[in-house]
Amino acid sequence: MNLILIAVIALGAIGLVSSTVLYVCSKKFAVKEDPRIGEVAELLPQANCGGCGFAGCAGLADALVKGADAGSLEGLFCPVGGQETMGKIADLLGMAVANTEPTVAVVRCNGTCANRPKIAEYSGLRTCAAMHACGAGETACGYGCLGCGDCVAACQFGAISINAETGIAEVDESKCTSCGACAKACPRGIIELRKKGLKGRQVYVSCVNKDKGPVAMKACTASCIGCGKCQKECQFDAITIANNLSYIDPAKCRLCRKCEKVCPTHAIVAKNFPAPKAVQATEATAKASAENENTVSEGGNSL
Repeated sequence: MNLILIAVIALGAIGLVSSTVLYVCSKKFAVKEDPRIGEVAELLPQANCGGCGFAGCAGLADALVKGADAGSLEGLFCPVGGQETMGKIADLLGMAVANTEPTVAVVRCNGTCANRPKIAEYSGLRTCAAMHACGAGETACGYGCLGCGDCVAACQFGAISINAETGIAEVDESKCTSCGACAKACPRGIIELRKKGLKGRQVYVSCVNKDKGPVAMKACTASCIGCGKCQKECQFDAITIANNLSYIDPAKCRLCRKCEKVCPTHAIVAKNFPAPKAVQATEATAKASAENENTVSEGGNSL
């Protein structure tokens, strides 16, 4: 009985000493967190998408507080929260934040089933990464969209989907937060974050094929062939050609669309522009004709 009592006392003493040591260590080596980090984190959307360059919102919050202490928030931005959220954070930290022009994800591929027919059947793991590792995929183009949906799986906001008819990824600009997750997930790098532009209007080369013209055209009829016509037409030096591929700099582009008109393969795409007046007139005429036909049909039925 005495042995049991001695054991209990010994264990109690060991526990007391250990708890005392742990308490002293916790006080001595405690890392005090700046309360502003928690306040900033509460203002962030908690999407943890990585679009800011950090693993999560907590990492960005810590960087913002440290940036404020250093006197600058340059390079720190939450694409999901946008300018409104960054403004609130700047007010909290007593800092000024520069206006950042909104961007949106763009899929630079126009290799639809009509432009880029299948020449093989892939039966492996149905992911873009796996198919890309195996070669060109099911078409002759080793640069275009594979259509397996790695970008769809990466997007937390339901802003991207695969068009069943074209087999190409499409971005819903109203849902896109410009977090960049889809761009990181694409093994071929065809998704780019570009300046959203006034009224969402954009002009860009919808192709990333770096093969020479004849080879590129054989793989896809909508490929950029690097002919240079767009570059010669541009008056703002917004177009450069490298590795047989044209690129339009969104910072220099003035949306004149002259390059689009001279592109022989229609690789240059203009989005969210109003339809030409001739097209609008044709549509109005067709609509009027349809209404007249319906009126005549209804009159005949009444007789």
